[in-house]
Amino acid sequence: MPLERASAGLPRAQTADRPLRVADVAMFYGERSGGIRTYLEAKADYARRTGRFEHHLVVPGRTTTSVGAGRHEQRSLRLAASNGYRLPLGSAGLPATLRALDPDVVLLHDPYWTPRLACRAAHDVGATVIAVHHSSAALHAAGLPGPNGVYTRALRRWYRRAYGEVDAVMSVVDSGIDTRRSPTLALRLGLDPAFGPQPAAQRGDHVLYVGRLSREKGLRELLEAAAAAAQPWPLVLLGTGPAGDTLRERARQLGLSSRVRFAPYLQDRHELARAYAGARCVVLPGAYETFGLAALEAAACGVPVVTAQCTPSAALLGGFVETFRAGDPTELLYAIERARRTSPDPRSAAALARTYAWDATLAAELDDLERVADRR
Repeated sequence: MPLERASAGLPRAQTADRPLRVADVAMFYGERSGGIRTYLEAKADYARRTGRFEHHLVVPGRTTTSVGAGRHEQRSLRLAASNGYRLPLGSAGLPATLRALDPDVVLLHDPYWTPRLACRAAHDVGATVIAVHHSSAALHAAGLPGPNGVYTRALRRWYRRAYGEVDAVMSVVDSGIDTRRSPTLALRLGLDPAFGPQPAAQRGDHVLYVGRLSREKGLRELLEAAAAAAQPWPLVLLGTGPAGDTLRERARQLGLSSRVRFAPYLQDRHELARAYAGARCVVLPGAYETFGLAALEAAACGVPVVTAQCTPSAALLGGFVETFRAGDPTELLYAIERARRTSPDPRSAAALARTYAWDATLAAELDDLERVADRR
């Protein structure tokens, strides 16, 4: 379905009375793609409810089409069945869609989907382009088998080229090491209303991990920590991913088969909130989390959390979090044991849920986008 250019080619000044028009471009937008999808769906919902801005989401799909108001799919091939990622076909579709949408602001959520062509198309219609630095070269390299150092250097070269023509960078971490561009805007992530104290939930004895089952998530270290524990606490790994079979085999080798349970991804956020609240503690053992949304969600449900010291969301969690030096199974085990002895604090959890509610988070982001768009 072809798009019609919304402003009929009028100069930007003549369309200034309309709400800010924002286009989010995201290649890694699968059925189970975690934090990015959560953020983009919350943003689209906020735009619909408040009318404060006009939102468009451009993602890979089966065919090139507009699916309902504000969603635009580009023809692609299925890339990963475990999370629904798709690989866009060709390089002309995305620039054409951006020119037709005539946005004020374009946010590129990864550096891989023809970023330079997308940037030039956005600039052709006077839009401000923001690269959203969700990830890092080190994280991507850690997920690949082989020489991490070689991959990291190659990916950083790619990032620097991809971000070369953008107007601003949005990130929760220092993006300079990857892009030689410091963040202009803060990347804010928030909480769905489902995540808050769960008074009806009964706290179990198990340790819970929620997320993708992949090399870079620190799950081998988590299994080693479980094997070394003096008390045989149960471990639940909730999610899917390419390392699932490898992790099952490693659990068997460590004698953990009876203690480790692999559970499927939970799409319903209310079910996920109950899963958090039913755990003794929630663990994010990876060294490369670029935010750690699961930690914030779990803490808002009143659950003690364990993360690496370098996980950005750890700084937001106060007394809910125990930290450890990334990559050290012994320190990870000590942090888990401390968290397991911690009592839930429903009052502080409720305050956390209010502070990081999506409406407040997205209102602050919109203020940033309006300010940056006015600079051009």
